[in-house]
Amino acid sequence: MHKTFGTTEVLRGIDLTAAAGTVTVVLGPSGSGKSTLLRCINHLEKVDSGLVRVDGELIGYRQSGTRLHELSERQILKQRAGIGFVFQNFNLFPHLTALENITEAPISAQGKPKRLVYDRAHELLTRVGLGDRAHAYPRQLSGGQQQRVAIARALALDPKLILFDEPTSALDPELVGEVLDVLRDLAATGVTMIVVTHEIGFAREAADTVVFMDSGRIVEQGTPAEVLDNPQHERTRAFLSAVLV
Repeated sequence: MHKTFGTTEVLRGIDLTAAAGTVTVVLGPSGSGKSTLLRCINHLEKVDSGLVRVDGELIGYRQSGTRLHELSERQILKQRAGIGFVFQNFNLFPHLTALENITEAPISAQGKPKRLVYDRAHELLTRVGLGDRAHAYPRQLSGGQQQRVAIARALALDPKLILFDEPTSALDPELVGEVLDVLRDLAATGVTMIVVTHEIGFAREAADTVVFMDSGRIVEQGTPAEVLDNPQHERTRAFLSAVLV
């Protein structure tokens, strides 16, 4: 995968496979291309070259012989419904309650029956520890609670894959733990996850694969023990020395 903005090459030949049911944690300094990588996976950004497949399905395009044809916006939105995305800043609809934020997409985008969707939403809110806040608006929730609603919203679509873009970076330090606890619980259930984060402890505990990126390239990848405890590349060692101080 290659991606350029203007004269800046943000992704310089990314080759990454995330196995079904595993957790891939992506580490790296700011500006290394981590968020762009996630946005390319669900076609929020178009790649300049390369292909993205999720569960064997080509994302954003159909292939005819050797040629690629971009899908319609409606077809792309349908694909995105199978790829959950949890953003840094929650992105909840402020005029909708927690319950309504979760039920909006399954009803409007997937056409699921309202009764089943609402039952599922209540289950998910309970799962993320917010069973008693279903009718609260985002302004009535802490940052950690809003992020947990955002996670429940992503799960409501029953996605094949969930992308997390630094899900704790906008939180006060004392709220980080509650969101990480939810991510750990998800990891234990076999949900396929790609998580961009600076939380080294989470990477060590929950990741099957740790990827270290720098300057638009994957510098190193492997198990947590390999990358975090015995990094082979000098750039990886320098990064970990800085964030683990």
